[in-house]
Amino acid sequence: REAWAFPVQFTDVTEEAGVVFLHRNGASGRYYHPEAHGGGAAWLDYDSDGDIDLYVVNSAELPGRTYEVKPINHLYRNNGDGTFTDVTGEAGVGDPSYGIGCSVSDYDNDGDEDIYVTNLGRNILYRNNGDGTFTDVTDVAGVGDEGMGVGSVWLDYNSDGYLDLFVGNYIDAPIEKHPWCGAGNIRLFCSPRVFDGAPDVLYRNNGDGTFTDVAEEAGVFTKEGKDLGIVCLDYDNDGDVDIYIANDQTPNFLYRNNGDGTFTEVGLEAGVSVSREGIEQAGMGVDAGDYDNDGDMDLIVGNFQQETTTLYQNEGGGFFEDLSYEAGIGTVTLSYLTFGIGFLDYDNDGDQDIFTANGHIHYDISKIDPAQSYPQRDLLFQNKGDGTFADVSLESGEYFRQRYVGRGVAFGDYDNDGDTDIFIVNSNERAVLLRNDGGSQNNWIALKLVGTQSNRDGVGARIKVWAHALFQMDELKSGSSYASGDDLRMHFG
Repeated sequence: REAWAFPVQFTDVTEEAGVVFLHRNGASGRYYHPEAHGGGAAWLDYDSDGDIDLYVVNSAELPGRTYEVKPINHLYRNNGDGTFTDVTGEAGVGDPSYGIGCSVSDYDNDGDEDIYVTNLGRNILYRNNGDGTFTDVTDVAGVGDEGMGVGSVWLDYNSDGYLDLFVGNYIDAPIEKHPWCGAGNIRLFCSPRVFDGAPDVLYRNNGDGTFTDVAEEAGVFTKEGKDLGIVCLDYDNDGDVDIYIANDQTPNFLYRNNGDGTFTEVGLEAGVSVSREGIEQAGMGVDAGDYDNDGDMDLIVGNFQQETTTLYQNEGGGFFEDLSYEAGIGTVTLSYLTFGIGFLDYDNDGDQDIFTANGHIHYDISKIDPAQSYPQRDLLFQNKGDGTFADVSLESGEYFRQRYVGRGVAFGDYDNDGDTDIFIVNSNERAVLLRNDGGSQNNWIALKLVGTQSNRDGVGARIKVWAHALFQMDELKSGSSYASGDDLRMHFG
């Protein structure tokens, strides 16, 4: 570890970088549940030129609301000089559906990165043609689930060298059957408890460009969950990939991979289904990382306001402990509603820090409780290296003094300067690109994995790094946070 020459700053470079993206949620005053949720984003190197490009998901019109310019998803090509060019039209990825999230993988092992989009309704798989364009292969591939998809993750759950796809659905809430909910005469979004849960989908990659839904036979089909955040990790260090799901007002799921093509749900016994008080929380976003550098993957979950952002420390042996308060993030985060969340080593000091994107779902929450607000500040927690974190938000740039309605977050080094930058999608307002200034003062290494016997991107691989007495470990994930995906290059400071 080395001392900083000066504190790392994050600078809002959205305009100068040319990533001018305005999210639209379709709000019409009728409080349809989907408008509280979008959207996500993912970094990818779609043109294989060595710098990461950006795909951002938009939502769409809902009954009672029209836009002069119809919202679509956007793909921004990295020009390699700190700027981006919108190439949505020529690339053919401007989906006009009501989008929520996305994830990236090379599902066909052909050497370029493909895009999966979760929608309110039919999801979409874009196959990268290798020439700067994409083809919608959803029907051919058989992955067009029509639920309310939010999170999606790619994983090789059966270790056959092809990436499979897990899609998390939220609730069964048809627009035409939307009820009125509120407090007195103030209308609010209905609690998810009003609706039935929606089953998730596990698509097994057949290796020929098609997929088969194996959720039931794999043991992950249930209507008890209300999924928002999903992340994959090998929590028990047995060499196969497990799945963790943050549910909204129902217990979170931890699916342990049995190694035979099936999973067993062990969230309660592992200690990650509820809070330390034994209470179901309203999980939004989630990530996995080894924040204490002890060689196993820990979990962090963003929750509703007046609930902690929950840090589950992996104790080994298949068990976790909620150490949110002991780690110094519990009390601070009670005042925030967190969607996008993730571990990142923003200062390259060899341990994982935490970023959270925050924003309420209820437009008029301040009329009910003046202590709460719809737009909120995002938070940055620095890992102190002793199992605790310090809130360094207000000293890390002017951006952290502003308030937004944060949703999806994606981490990546877009300018290839050796530190991790942040892209945030904000609901019904402009997205923000934060450039990390100063994080590369310490040494770093970035790894681009190329699988030969495994999947081409090496998703699921575990990397261990030793630097004198400092040990680090991480796993390559495709899909995490809230409906988003990070740079597929692995970064260690």
